[in-house]
Amino acid sequence: MSAPRVSFEFFPPQSLEASFRLWETVQALSALKPEFVSVTYGAGGTTRKLTHDAVETIHKHYKLNVAAHLTCVDASRAETMEIVKSYAEAGVTEIVALRGDPPKGQGSFTPHPDGFSNSCELVEALAETGKFKIRVGAYPDPHPEARAKGDDVRWLKRKFEAGADSAITQFFFEAETFFRFRDACEKEGIDGSRIIPGVLPIEKWGGVRRFAEGCGAHIPDWLDDAFEKAKRDGRETLLGTAIATELCSELMAGGVQDFHFYTLNKPGLTRDICHALGVQPEAHLEKVA
Repeated sequence: MSAPRVSFEFFPPQSLEASFRLWETVQALSALKPEFVSVTYGAGGTTRKLTHDAVETIHKHYKLNVAAHLTCVDASRAETMEIVKSYAEAGVTEIVALRGDPPKGQGSFTPHPDGFSNSCELVEALAETGKFKIRVGAYPDPHPEARAKGDDVRWLKRKFEAGADSAITQFFFEAETFFRFRDACEKEGIDGSRIIPGVLPIEKWGGVRRFAEGCGAHIPDWLDDAFEKAKRDGRETLLGTAIATELCSELMAGGVQDFHFYTLNKPGLTRDICHALGVQPEAHLEKVA
């Protein structure tokens, strides 16, 4: 079985220490020759400028294919498309188009009066420019705002019809979760190969568990038991590496060829998992002055 294609997600730094961590992470993982790397927005679009700066720096100095996150939150259509224009001028050719989470303290998403009301409208506008490969989000477990069974599949189909090229899933913990979702998508006419599973390496189970609860990801009982024992033995990192590697191996056996890793700006676990899957570093990419 050949090695899979990989991509990585980073988030923009908000402090000097975080800046060093991001660039160390980019440097460490660039040698794995990712298909692309993405840079997130903070909740409510709070890191919009930081995201833009990080995207341009990674693209310019590390020569990686960068997919910039873009959301519909707290911005007019004109403001959003101005950001899109600046990315195009900087040579960025990929965008991850998302509706986005509401600002902190706001219970639900409320569109800007002059903004995009959902991700499909944003995708349509991006597609009309003809300048970007467009990636979108997908949810193997029901999105917290889904109203009926199958809503996530139907909404994803609308995104592809609007012009999306591929989808990156929310993280999940069992391969069967992804396979069920992919099967449901294919029944709706979606090409399963266009859906890239998102993988979150688990370093600290407590934090990941809270994150999973917040985004509606199903938490298997066996994970609580496994990490409780691993924590007592000081082997959380080892267990996290083993679980993610096994998950990816099962997905590869089911035909998956691409993985998107949520790195949390910590390269160690992601790098070890990629090595275990046969993704080996080439000559290390040096930062371009």
